[in-house]
Amino acid sequence: MNHNAPPSPLPLQRLSHIRPRVLSSAQLREHGVSAADAGAHCRPGGPWQQILPGVCLLHPGPPTSEERLHGALLYAGRPPAREARAVPAQPGAGEPHAPYADAMITGLAALTLHRFSSAPPLLSQDRIDVLVPRTRRLRSVGFVRLVRGAALPTPQQITGVPVAPVPRALADAVAQLTDAGAVRRLLTEAVRGGHCEPAAIVRELSYARLLALPHVVDAVDSLLAEGRAIAEDRLYRLVAEHGLPDPLWNVDLRLPGGPHLGGVDAFWPDQAVAVELDTRAPRQGLRQEDEALWSEYARKREHLERLGITVVHITPKKLRDSAEQQATVLRTALMASNDREPAAYVVVLPR
Repeated sequence: MNHNAPPSPLPLQRLSHIRPRVLSSAQLREHGVSAADAGAHCRPGGPWQQILPGVCLLHPGPPTSEERLHGALLYAGRPPAREARAVPAQPGAGEPHAPYADAMITGLAALTLHRFSSAPPLLSQDRIDVLVPRTRRLRSVGFVRLVRGAALPTPQQITGVPVAPVPRALADAVAQLTDAGAVRRLLTEAVRGGHCEPAAIVRELSYARLLALPHVVDAVDSLLAEGRAIAEDRLYRLVAEHGLPDPLWNVDLRLPGGPHLGGVDAFWPDQAVAVELDTRAPRQGLRQEDEALWSEYARKREHLERLGITVVHITPKKLRDSAEQQATVLRTALMASNDREPAAYVVVLPR
């Protein structure tokens, strides 16, 4: 084909129905568009443009947010040349998001798709982070930054785009941020907005080896405090809405004239039943003082149970996802007190 010859109009007519208007070279071949025709259409002043290696935007002018997302995924998820013929002609055809292989949007772009108000709009983000397997032989280019991982999570589908779950997207976003305020806002919104529990976030930050960074540590401390406050509010509502008897809230237990037994979040003295909200961070990557906290929790529970006090541990996730089931567990523990030996007498003090 002569470079001075006008490109064939056939591809324009043939692909006018494609939405979003972005395709990979392999998909163009599936539609009968040769590499020569694609190159001709992407020349300066032509009707198309190449926005990433092997990815064509089927119109002039800047890409939309949706087109940038799909273009980033097409680039990051493109198969080796020997597999290119097997790629479906259009996103959504055949296997779900098959053209993207294992690639998924992560980082700030993913948080924007998860509707985080503290994440910037997609068009204002210079880079789109795409999570890919560690073995993927590609490099970051243009507006695509590749994030490699050994174990990839199952993506969530948002507006037809595979997106990393919130905890993983947060960890990948935090890895690129140095502003402590921005990190704190993102982590706080994840918990306040009900996207996930603090423990899941801390676990991902630990896997990413980010818990040693001072601005991340400060944000995590605020996150855990925020998570505890939300969990306490859910526990209050659980007791009220499921008709459980009112307990003594946030008390310390002590043997008469003896040692301090520890604090509990709720206590029914007549039934000798205590509730402890388990808001501890996961054990992976814990600091030394956090490991000590795990040991203290275990010792306290064992001591209380030796005294005949039933300790019900409830996690924030269970309070959020299965409140009715947790209410049943509590009601059963309260009713079972009649069949147990009387518990040791303990002094109850406000905490």
